[in-house]
Amino acid sequence: MLVYTEMMTTGALMHGDVARHLRFHGAEHPIGLQLGGSDPQELAHCARLAERWGYDEINLNCGCPSERVQRGAFGACLMAEPQLVASCLRAMQDAVSIPVTVKHRLGIDRFEDYDFARRFVEALAKQGCRTFIVHARSAVLKGLTPKDNREVPPLRYADVYRLKCEFPQLTIVINGGISSLAQIEQHLAHVDGVMLGRAAYHNPYLLAEAKYHFNGCGARATRAQVVESMYEYTRGELLEGASLRAIVRHMLGLFHGQPRARVWRQMLCDAQRLGNNDPGLLLEALEAMGSASAEGCAPLRLCTAVRS
Repeated sequence: MLVYTEMMTTGALMHGDVARHLRFHGAEHPIGLQLGGSDPQELAHCARLAERWGYDEINLNCGCPSERVQRGAFGACLMAEPQLVASCLRAMQDAVSIPVTVKHRLGIDRFEDYDFARRFVEALAKQGCRTFIVHARSAVLKGLTPKDNREVPPLRYADVYRLKCEFPQLTIVINGGISSLAQIEQHLAHVDGVMLGRAAYHNPYLLAEAKYHFNGCGARATRAQVVESMYEYTRGELLEGASLRAIVRHMLGLFHGQPRARVWRQMLCDAQRLGNNDPGLLLEALEAMGSASAEGCAPLRLCTAVRS
C-alpha cells in the first residue's frame, strides 16, 4: 500500500512553511506527495523539496475539479493541455530520481469520449510517465461542486480497463466509488492497482482488511491494536506540537459497522476531553466500548482478541 498526501500547491511550498507542509511520520512510508501546479520550474523546485524530505513518489494532480484550483490553472483543467503537462513532467523528472506519476479524470466538460483520455495518457507516456491513477469519471468544471463531481458524473470503469488494454506497459490504477474488498478484487482483475479515497477515510479499517486479504501473510491487526498503535503515535505527535483533535477526528470511522461504534465517536468528539490534549482518551474510549459490550451488548470480536 502507498499513501498519498492531500494536494499541495506549489505556491504553498514556495511561499509557506515547508516543514509544516512536508513533515510526515516514518511509519507512513511508502508515501507520495501530490502536487498541484502548472509551472514546470515551480513544480521542479517542489519536487526537489519532496525528495529531500524523503518522499517516495511525486504525483501531479490533473483531476481536481474545484473552481478555486482552476483559477490557479491546474487540476482537471490541465487535461486540455497535455503538452503543458508533458513539460511539467519533464521538468520534475529531470529534477528528481524518484518516480513522477499523474492522477487524472477520464474527461472534462464536453470532452468525455474515450479518445480524449487515451490521447492524454499517450502524450504523457511518450514523456516517460509510467503510472497513471485514473478517476473513472469526467469532471464538470462549471456548475458542479467538488462533492458533486465525485458523485454526479457516471462511473466509467470499462474505459479505465480499456486504457490498460491499450497501454499494457503502463501501470494503471483505478479510483472512484470503490468501497469494498469485493470491488477491489473485481478491479484488480483488469488493472494494476486501486486507489481508495473517501472509503478509506470513512472506514479506515478497510485498509487493514485489504492488506490481510490480498497479502495473505501474518495476522490481521485488530481494531484494538490499531488504537494502541495510534496511542503511541499520538503521544509523539503531541510532543511535536500537534493537537489531539487534529489526529482523532480522522479516526472516527475506525469502528464503522461495529457494535457500539457510537460510543467511540461520542468520546472522540467530546470537547472537554479533547481540550485536555491527553492521548489517553484513545485508550479510555476503547475501554468504554469494551465495558458497554460487557453490559449486555454484542461482544466486540475484534477488540477482545488483543487482550487474550
